[in-house]
Amino acid sequence: MRLTRDDQSPAQEVLSGADGQFSFTNVAPGPFRLTITSAGFGMQASSGMLHSGEFYIAPPIALAVATAKTEVVVTPSSRVEVAEEQIKEQEQQRVLSFIPNFYVSYIPDAAPLNTRQKFELAWKTILDPVTFGVSGIFAGIEQAQNVFPGYGQGAEGYGKRYGASLADSVAGTFIGSVVLPSLLRQDPRYFYKGSGSKRSRLLYAMASAVICKGDNGHWQPNYSNILGNLSAGGISNLYYPASDRNGVGLTFENGLIGIGSTAVANVFQEFIVRKFTSHVRNHDPAKP
Repeated sequence: MRLTRDDQSPAQEVLSGADGQFSFTNVAPGPFRLTITSAGFGMQASSGMLHSGEFYIAPPIALAVATAKTEVVVTPSSRVEVAEEQIKEQEQQRVLSFIPNFYVSYIPDAAPLNTRQKFELAWKTILDPVTFGVSGIFAGIEQAQNVFPGYGQGAEGYGKRYGASLADSVAGTFIGSVVLPSLLRQDPRYFYKGSGSKRSRLLYAMASAVICKGDNGHWQPNYSNILGNLSAGGISNLYYPASDRNGVGLTFENGLIGIGSTAVANVFQEFIVRKFTSHVRNHDPAKP
């Protein structure tokens, strides 16, 4: 119990007994204020006037149980945790429910990926059954058109073409989506625009083959894709038929094909693929 007065005199405090009774002594006449507190209960206050020679008896006071107080401390998740949640969603994205569409972010301000996450995304893409199937289709087309005749025909020729096609895919994915993006701190994903005029979206999609987001969130030249395609083209000289190797020519030919293919794929992503992709979250639909 605490007794205070308006005349700035020192406050008096006492503890009540087990029966709740309390008393103050040597209280000067005049107005006063009582404040009653107890752990687990709400505070109660009352005021009164003490006259000279009077014994003041306070009316019964009942304390209400204090309202429960819950303190919630919210701390922002680290960028790594946020990125992990976002790529888990990306890894569910599939065109027509079966073709992987992992390298597209429908979140414009997605958290940057660290090296482990870039590797995880690439590894999941490479090991996807569709990747092996697509390599088989390309190998069949090349065999039918007798591309790289040095491989020959028949099962052996098809096997060599299939191996070369798969090697191109693996080398391009790892170099252009893991190694160089990690070294250069760039994001290997395509960031869906989905708004603005068709012309602006078309230019954005095509330009994304040669520009990209850095891990710092700023746009910059897409050295990862450019050098990645050139590197993959150079590596292809190691396993293409000797008669079809032309050194620098093959390197730049495959590199430019890779860059052009990225631009075309981005245009499809911007205008068509989104409509057929399942498990897309946290995005605004494209404006017509």
